[in-house]
Amino acid sequence: MRITDDPAADAVYIHLTSDPLAPGRITPQAPTPPGTTGFIALDWKDDRLVGIEILDASTRFHHDLLNQAEVTGKTAPSQEQNGTLSTERSRSVLVRAPCATASDAV
Repeated sequence: MRITDDPAADAVYIHLTSDPLAPGRITPQAPTPPGTTGFIALDWKDDRLVGIEILDASTRFHHDLLNQAEVTGKTAPSQEQNGTLSTERSRSVLVRAPCATASDAV
């Protein structure tokens, strides 16, 4: 799994496969809990969930995760260092998590 952040679009994409994103995906919007606003899109390809896109990422994710995500699009400015503003590219976040099965869902 890989997480990318596009600061210009304020969007995070969670890649659930190492395959490149290909045409032919189906992308429905996922519902959010009552009283919660936000936009989450689920990318499906060949009956498999291949990615998740979350908009307004800066308000939806903890800053630690955003700091570790791979920056895409325009390079995000980092904090000022030694009186000059530099740019910083963050690392990809690789997460190893156990797979849930349908019987795990409640």
